[in-house]
Amino acid sequence: MSEHKEQKFVYDFTEGNRDLKDLLGGKGANLAEMTNLGLPVPPGFTITTEACKVYLASGDEPAALRDEVGAHLDALEKTMGKKLGQADDPLLVSVRSGAKFSMPGMMDTVLNIGLSDKSVQGLAKQSNNERFAWDSYRRLIQMFGKTVLGVDGELFEDALDKAKEAKKVTVDTDLEAADLKKLVTRFKKIVKTEAGRDFPQDAREQMDLAIHAVFDSWNTDRAKLYRRQERIPGDLGTAVNICSMVFGNLGPDSGTGVAFTRDPASGHAGVYGDYLQDAQGEDVVAGIRNTVPLADLENIDKKSYDQLMQIMETLETHYKDLCDIEFTIERGQLWMLQTRVGKRTAAAAFRIATQLVDQGLIDEAEALQRVNGAQLAQLMFPRFDEDAKAEKIARGIAASPGAAVGKAVFDSYTAIKWSRSGEKVILIRRETNPDDLEGMIAAEGILTSRGGKTSHAAVVARGMGKTCVCGAEELEVDTKRRRLTVNGTVIEEGDVVSIDGSTGKVYAGEVPVVPSPVVEYFEGRMHAGADDADELVAAVHRIMAYADRVRRLRVRANADNAEDALRARRFGAQGIGLCRTEHMFLGERREMVERLILADTDEEREQALNTLLPLQKKDFIELFEAMDGLPVTVRLLDPPLHEFLPDITELSVRVALAESRKDANENDLRLLQAVHKLHEQNPMLGLRGVRLGLVIPGLFAMQVRAIAEAAAERKNAKGDPRAEIMIPLVGTVQELEIVKDEADAVIAEVEAATGTNLKLTIGTMIELPRAALTAGQIAEAAQFFSFGTNDLTQTVWGFSRDDVEASFFTAYLEKGIFGVSPFETIDKDGVGSLVRSAVEAGRATRPDLKLGVCGEHGGDPESVHFFHEVGLDYVSCSPFRIPVARLEAGRAAAESKGSDSR
Repeated sequence: MSEHKEQKFVYDFTEGNRDLKDLLGGKGANLAEMTNLGLPVPPGFTITTEACKVYLASGDEPAALRDEVGAHLDALEKTMGKKLGQADDPLLVSVRSGAKFSMPGMMDTVLNIGLSDKSVQGLAKQSNNERFAWDSYRRLIQMFGKTVLGVDGELFEDALDKAKEAKKVTVDTDLEAADLKKLVTRFKKIVKTEAGRDFPQDAREQMDLAIHAVFDSWNTDRAKLYRRQERIPGDLGTAVNICSMVFGNLGPDSGTGVAFTRDPASGHAGVYGDYLQDAQGEDVVAGIRNTVPLADLENIDKKSYDQLMQIMETLETHYKDLCDIEFTIERGQLWMLQTRVGKRTAAAAFRIATQLVDQGLIDEAEALQRVNGAQLAQLMFPRFDEDAKAEKIARGIAASPGAAVGKAVFDSYTAIKWSRSGEKVILIRRETNPDDLEGMIAAEGILTSRGGKTSHAAVVARGMGKTCVCGAEELEVDTKRRRLTVNGTVIEEGDVVSIDGSTGKVYAGEVPVVPSPVVEYFEGRMHAGADDADELVAAVHRIMAYADRVRRLRVRANADNAEDALRARRFGAQGIGLCRTEHMFLGERREMVERLILADTDEEREQALNTLLPLQKKDFIELFEAMDGLPVTVRLLDPPLHEFLPDITELSVRVALAESRKDANENDLRLLQAVHKLHEQNPMLGLRGVRLGLVIPGLFAMQVRAIAEAAAERKNAKGDPRAEIMIPLVGTVQELEIVKDEADAVIAEVEAATGTNLKLTIGTMIELPRAALTAGQIAEAAQFFSFGTNDLTQTVWGFSRDDVEASFFTAYLEKGIFGVSPFETIDKDGVGSLVRSAVEAGRATRPDLKLGVCGEHGGDPESVHFFHEVGLDYVSCSPFRIPVARLEAGRAAAESKGSDSR
């Protein structure tokens, strides 16, 4: 441990600042920042994430940590004028986690450390409130037992419920000091039975054990699951914040609350948050008792309310963003316990970004960084049809917007099980806790009968972009009988419910949906500048316009027909990056391709090609017309061969049955022989792509002729066709050269026959590792590269996507082998390094080489940033993802410009 001795592991709140999030975690850095701003923060200190990393790596805390903590504790005791756990007047502290990135409810907190059988008497005397002292002690034993000693939290909850039943009351605050004393005795017995030890009476032992528990909480299953969901690195560790306690449970002149400087659901300015009198902070977040709106605090305690409003304005101006604040009022004295840049819904993110630009707090470049493609995609989901007939059964708090429909389930296990079977579910709970996280991820939406906009359910749902309605008090949720009852209506498990996270309304049955206003805007049916323009649409328009101005990457569409091409164009596509011609041969045309593949003679083959040529030409005319003036990359036929041949088993059975009836069909017999001959064990690595074009004479020539003739016809009709011909699955330059020579000859013929100069370019799809590794050679014959990252990922990893995603990807994600599927976000270290080297080698050979990507990674936000970084000219993706790619291309450009200027 000697290498760590010189390292500083503990910082007083007066020593840090908000830029030290890596070291002090978000909570510690912001407590330090608020202290520096002169705001009322209870004194305390932070143990760094570096100490946590040492602990997690070695199983023990750094050798110097205990003494460092001791020195800071001594200083804190001097400041407070009392010692930790002092019998007659105890200093009490909270021990709270705080990672660099906010992980609401995923990690652990222990309040009231320092209370013991002796010091609880001193606290009762000093506070002149015996009930408060015993309430604080039972809370410590409950939190400590669950968080530090691993006791099942339900045991404490059951004991608390029994105490309320015995007293014939429904809320904790109606329990008196004598009831709470008995509860403390019961809780201590639970600890002794379940943990095999007595509740510790030594205050320093309590604190040290709690610190270790916070370190350990970094690697709990729920924390790891949350990090995977939010793509938070697993090696950051958590800081630990030791803060002197202030008490919101001292009576009606005390309380605790959570506030937002703007509405985190809509982004609108105003007074938003929850307040709970006579309570400690965990009560608000857990949603155990229903809170009152923050605005009610003005009538309860106007002095504290006015001070809080002033502090909120200070913080928003200082952080230049929506702030999420936790506070406690102790007998009329306001204390700030935490602030952070608040999680918000997608709609709020876009509105707030543009509001802050208008207020002069941030510029457009910063506004672009405040939103992302995942949020934009959320805004494009449908919403409930307001004109539809629907049976509204309740209304709660609109905690996280969206329209979610699914079968009612009442526990996480069922939510996971049913969703894996393809069912859409709504998770219904009285309130959620971190153990419900997997069920929340699996569900379409979350509905609770308790809690407000700052409850666990609301905060986590907003962070994940899940629809959530909280605090629907009319609902009687019975998790044991798996049903909810509301005004005589009973919803059993499996019944369909619909929840609207934008209005808080809850419906029985399925409510129809309509397109979102953001999609209507992209489709051109809603104009952002109109007098009655939707406020959200106006915000999206402003940010998209800025993204389009600054981005370097162009955005194209993967589209195979005129209808998709036109929609892509409305969504802002700057061309087609991938037209998959095999999609043009489905349905009735499949038989024609079958005849071509099975042709025995030149005459039969010619006949099949002549049948296909006019159909292909018509397809391309429509496509070039839809994309007039924009580039259209047409990939020549690239199907695994089996897709155009009858199923071998099906055909064998058909022939066998016909023979048994002595009714053999010569065509079927011939077909079966051909299918046997062409049958492949692994069709994805077989006769496809350029190989098919080389083996079946005339196939690619027919397609090139169809492209050239369609382009010539459009040109003669005063159109502006810009066709690019892409040769698929090339592994060697020789393959490309043979096909290119044939294509050039066909194009020259068409130009001569039609009197046009077509300027068609010929390039290739880089989708095999060998193509990437020999890109310098291939660029001698190719005018452009388009990276087929779907196949490149399959061939680099040796994965068959259709097989492995369903079989072992879940296990790989759970074990941390993948942070995210390599088919979802590009594998930068493997596939990405091949792309990078191919770009460099290709451009070294041909400086004007045009470079794009046409795999679905082209619409993935994180991947778009990588493609910007390596210098591609464009990305191509499905039409619906075009706005996301446009936005992320703008963000990538603004980000790289910002880092250059720094």
